[in-house]
Amino acid sequence: MSTEYAVSASNNFLKTIIDEDLKSGKQSSVVTRFPPEPNGYLHIGHAKSICINFGLATEFGGRCHLRFDDTNPAKEEQEYIDSIKESVRWLGFDWGEHLYYASDNFEQLYQWAVCLVTEGKAYVEDLNAEQIRAYRGTLTEPGVESPFRNRPVEENLNLFQRMRDGEFPDGSRVLRARIDMASPNISLRDPVLYRILHTPHPHVGNAWKIYPMYDFAHGQTDAIEGITHSICTLEFESHRPLYEWFLDNLPVPSRPRQYEFARLNLTYTVMSKRKLQELVLNGLVSGWDDPRLPTLEGLRRRGYTPTSIRNFCEQIGVGRSDSWIDVSVLEESVRADLNDSAPRAMAVLRPIKLVIENFPDGQAEELQAANHPQKPEMGSRTIHFSREIWIEADDFMEVPSKGFHRLTVSGEVKLRSGYIVTCRRVIKDELGNILELRCDYDPASREGIHTADGRKVKGVIHWVSAAHSITAEVRLFDRLFSDPNPDRSGADYKQFLNQNSVEVLTECKLEASLTCADSETRYQFERMGYFRQDPKDSKPGSLVFNRVVTLRDVWVKK
Repeated sequence: MSTEYAVSASNNFLKTIIDEDLKSGKQSSVVTRFPPEPNGYLHIGHAKSICINFGLATEFGGRCHLRFDDTNPAKEEQEYIDSIKESVRWLGFDWGEHLYYASDNFEQLYQWAVCLVTEGKAYVEDLNAEQIRAYRGTLTEPGVESPFRNRPVEENLNLFQRMRDGEFPDGSRVLRARIDMASPNISLRDPVLYRILHTPHPHVGNAWKIYPMYDFAHGQTDAIEGITHSICTLEFESHRPLYEWFLDNLPVPSRPRQYEFARLNLTYTVMSKRKLQELVLNGLVSGWDDPRLPTLEGLRRRGYTPTSIRNFCEQIGVGRSDSWIDVSVLEESVRADLNDSAPRAMAVLRPIKLVIENFPDGQAEELQAANHPQKPEMGSRTIHFSREIWIEADDFMEVPSKGFHRLTVSGEVKLRSGYIVTCRRVIKDELGNILELRCDYDPASREGIHTADGRKVKGVIHWVSAAHSITAEVRLFDRLFSDPNPDRSGADYKQFLNQNSVEVLTECKLEASLTCADSETRYQFERMGYFRQDPKDSKPGSLVFNRVVTLRDVWVKK
């Protein structure tokens, strides 16, 4: 695998394959599917698969099915099924009437398994899981045939029926295909087809006591649905001969073809469902929708847009070589989308009070601020200017460093959409902490960055009126891991958890227009980044905003 953190060329080799299939007459239409296992929440890697499958079907005038490969009820829940549906819809895709479950085909799959047993191509195995692994051999050594491999057909049929009837306990027997224990492809060394599970199924209830393995159900379900291009990630490439063996040896109604593409490897995160679940169950994150996770629920809650994720998937392309995509590419995708669409607002996250001594106490002046500086069609909003305002603590320095162009003692700065102010003195407490700044304003400077006598002010800062502001909680999220490859072989990924991946600020001062902010609107808090109201924790009178992304990549020099 390449360790270069780069963006792949925007290409899709699958388009070429499909185009040639249609032109040659090999296929008359295109039918793809997105086949998640409902054993967890979808993440950004699944988004790539969703965009590929639905995108190809749309481009070539075909259709894409949403199918749940629900073959393991021990790990599957209705909660995951519901979440997957919602995530696919949120990304902007619609399966129409083509919603399917592998479990809808359990009877047909069972009958096909009986067909294999009848033809001597499958047998009931009494070895336990550990023994089966030992008998299977290694990459350099062939497997050893099971002592139960040559059971008579009638005995296998009887045992398999009794397995279905629930006569045997979990793990006591399995059904295996009888293929080739010496095959260089371990997937063909008598793979398991069915196992016993006395577990209720979220879709079909208690109807079954045995369940097909994913490898057995997947290809045959593709065939039942008439899938033309069965698209999966590269780890299934070695399974393709098995996929084709089942199609060759069963009376399936159609002949799908499997194609593999490189999965998404994203820096500073983990993409394993098991590890994401471990983070959730161990309380290392707040849940599957924690805004620091790469889950679609988490990205959505944080404020990522469907457009930004679709654009990201299009940008990274579809290839067959494993590579790494830097998470900054995903972050830049949402920046580009929000820079164009997000209305502007002012919010002071770490406030310090500024008192304008030459402005009348108890009065306020209405000013107009553009909702988007490059889009006059987005209109403007009213903000208030008063004697006391809030500014960012970082926008003031008593002893300015080189290149500091914001407010200093005796220095001047322009208030965004407001006036030029000059700091006259600093009020501190007995410990030397700044309580407030005492300033004057230039009433003639409202329209520009020049003082009354023509001097130009270099610095422009944001602010809010103290009397017209609202107080809110703001959550600043950073990358969940401090290492670009926390999932590296031989390492415990949890040791790379970024202990500063979230900062919660509880006394932020926001302009009053944000009182009516809805949770679906993303805003640019001027100079601070892009934010959205948290759809879960924010309540009227107790607003919470999440930072979606900073205005620029703050990790560039790290």
